[in-house]
Amino acid sequence: MAHQDHDLIAADYSLVIGQEFPDVETCRRTLKDIAIALHFELRIVKSDRSRFIARCSKDGCPWRVHVAKCPGVLTFSIRTLHGEHTCEGVHNLHHQQATVGWVARSVESRVRDNPQYKPKEILQDIREQHGVAVSYMQAWRGKERSLAAVHGTLEDGYRLLPGYCEQIRKTNPGSIAVVSAVGSENCFHRLFISYRASIYGFLYSCRPLLEIDRVQLRGKYLGTLFCASAVDAEDMLFPLAFAIVDAENDDNWMWFVTELRKLLGVNTDKMPVLTILSNREKGIVQAIEYNFPNALHGFCLRYVTDSFRDEFKNSKLVNLFWNAFYALTAADFQAIVNEMMEVQDVRHWFERFPPNLWAVAYFEGIRYGHFALAITEVLYNLALEGHELPIVQMMEHIRNQLTSWFNDRHLVALSLPSVLVPSAEKIISEASSDSVCYQVLRANKVEFEIVSTERTNIVDIQSRTCSCRRWQIYGIPCAHAAAALLSCGHDVRLFAHECFSVQKYRETYSQPIYPIADRNMWKEVAEGPEGSNGNSTIIIRPPKTRRPPGRPKKKVLRLESLKRPKRVVQCGRCHLLGHSQKKCTLPNLIG
Repeated sequence: MAHQDHDLIAADYSLVIGQEFPDVETCRRTLKDIAIALHFELRIVKSDRSRFIARCSKDGCPWRVHVAKCPGVLTFSIRTLHGEHTCEGVHNLHHQQATVGWVARSVESRVRDNPQYKPKEILQDIREQHGVAVSYMQAWRGKERSLAAVHGTLEDGYRLLPGYCEQIRKTNPGSIAVVSAVGSENCFHRLFISYRASIYGFLYSCRPLLEIDRVQLRGKYLGTLFCASAVDAEDMLFPLAFAIVDAENDDNWMWFVTELRKLLGVNTDKMPVLTILSNREKGIVQAIEYNFPNALHGFCLRYVTDSFRDEFKNSKLVNLFWNAFYALTAADFQAIVNEMMEVQDVRHWFERFPPNLWAVAYFEGIRYGHFALAITEVLYNLALEGHELPIVQMMEHIRNQLTSWFNDRHLVALSLPSVLVPSAEKIISEASSDSVCYQVLRANKVEFEIVSTERTNIVDIQSRTCSCRRWQIYGIPCAHAAAALLSCGHDVRLFAHECFSVQKYRETYSQPIYPIADRNMWKEVAEGPEGSNGNSTIIIRPPKTRRPPGRPKKKVLRLESLKRPKRVVQCGRCHLLGHSQKKCTLPNLIG
């Protein structure tokens, strides 16, 4: 059977006199491939522009080939061939022809489809497919060479940035794409990109809520990827702007948030009052206070939860902390804090993380039930998928991802027959079901008393408020509001915030992100260094920062940290967390 397999392979790699090659390099590569496939090693006798002569490396073996340039044309052909081996060939896994160049050609198609193809996987696949052993360094260098062949070199990526930015502005009018360099060598400093489709969708359709976060890049030249993202009606991320900077520092955060203010200020007559979520690091806090002095800037739920968990390492305290976070009123919040104090003194942590920056009961910004940074995991994945690509290819990967998201959601939005998006319709349906448990007393045209076994809540359908505060916090009528609205024949769905409407959802994704021409079509464009008018003819070079030698340290993200916290349901009858009134076991005493 093995002999038959060898005969089949030999047939596939057979040579004949007169066989032609387009050039001498193709001839060399073909003969190397044959030598590896048939497990013999070549010894090159002569190789120049007009001829290529090689023989088997084993002494006494007659195998020999002579290839020469054809007269008057560019092609080469086999003139002499002794095609039979009398040697036993190569019996070990090492092969002289398995060079870095051969490895690069062998894995090029895989690397094109999957830039995350690891050197360890490469050497394992080459051994299984070709019966050849290559070193880890050969696999790594081969991958680097094939990446450069497919996407260009990392250095080319920086050089192409001015032309890339011009293409974005040209193909997507109204978009912002700027790059800057610093120093006498014009080293890369900053890149900022925001597509008109994102700007339009945020300003005219999304809730005025932004997430801001970053992720460190682990490529050869390091850097940091910044992102500001909105949230659509279905609570999915709607990225507004991306930036890559040479390093994360206060100056670069100030620049990034200033660019955000510019794009919002240029496109609106009245600056929206924003609610912003982040990890509230010093540079971000200063930048937001300077550029958006009226914005309400809060902590990400995941960040404060991780801090609390690391500080106290007590599961009972962590569960109480979550209850405190979601408490709707100051009284409920304080009652839970008192329970926490019975377990352990937590006052010093609350001094570092004041409740008015994160607790539902105290934070003044409107988060519409969106309490944690969802962009963290997305950024982590984008960095993981693109950190080995040239910077232009990485930004193209991000643009392609945005295009796919926007197109898919646009089609979904067009297919929706309802008034509100499905997630909001579901919440309204649950609130309407729970509302049957209440007694409704109408005070006047717009005010209602909603009576339950535990307490009375006041609903004002004109100002769209409920004393339980859930309507104001989530932007969707609570069960008390649903009871009031249904009692006077209103459609509860029409009293949800307009950002949850199907009409606004369609408008969010109404603008497409247009494709960008292949880089071969770009003109050579140069943008000036930091502070210039952009007319200086320069070539942007990579930043001075370089990845240190050795295996990079991986930041291990907690699996629980990457899971978005679920919306906590609070019963309107017994006021405990984890179930609705519909499933409450406490008897209803209201007739």
